Amino acid sequence: MRLKSGVWVSAYLRTCAAENVPVIVVRRGHDEAGAIFIAVDRLDGTLNLYGPAPAGYSGADSERKWVPCLGGEAASDEAVNTYLERQAEFDPDLWVVAVEDKQGRHFLGDAVMAA
Repeated sequence: MRLKSGVWVSAYLRTCAAENVPVIVVRRGHDEAGAIFIAVDRLDGTLNLYGPAPAGYSGADSERKWVPCLGGEAASDEAVNTYLERQAEFDPDLWVVAVEDKQGRHFLGDAVMAA
């Protein structure tokens, strides 16, 4: 059983704060089961976006796994927003968490799977 989305986001916010990295919840989703997207603003006009791994990934049912979105490439704010708007059409309960880090750190550890 994995953590509820609201609990996971709270812990993630604390992780970023411990690293002195600005982070905010841009969109609050369903506390229990909303999908979570992490947008990392590299402060150079580009962002990297990470979203939930598809259910077929090993371990994705019991713990959160992540995949780079948009082909794993840095994208413009507009491209990321368009992608997230499309995702929200399928899952209106999704979360969006924005991180600002010049180094592009996502603080998701080893839970990020290859694109």
